[in-house]
Amino acid sequence: MSAPLYTREILRLAASLGESAVLGRIDGVAERRSVTCGSHITVQVELVDGRVAGVSQRVEACAFGQAAAALMGTGTAGKSESEVRAALGGIERWLKGDDDAVSAWPGLAVLDPARSRVGRHGAILLPFQALLGAIEDAQ
Repeated sequence: MSAPLYTREILRLAASLGESAVLGRIDGVAERRSVTCGSHITVQVELVDGRVAGVSQRVEACAFGQAAAALMGTGTAGKSESEVRAALGGIERWLKGDDDAVSAWPGLAVLDPARSRVGRHGAILLPFQALLGAIEDAQ
């Protein structure tokens, strides 16, 4: 019998994704849509000295996309564009099987059931791609 796709931890994390935060100001915005699953996310960032001071997101996604967005939202404070770009690369490597890259983002291991399901990778990457896009838009 195979392991469940949506574990309790994934569903709990997805459910923890709250309402969009209200930022003091919006420095950058990015909107992304997954062509594989139709998930959609809009991310707004507030930057201070080139680092994320606040993030707001509107997410329409499956449980994996919601869980990934929750992880992104809780781990983004203080990150620079280069750190987010490096983390995105690490997440991509992890999804492709590089076990050592799990350290690319705090809490990433909870999404492990999706690694063998390539069709779910787009939803997981989407929040991080949108975050990077919003930071780039701000600069």
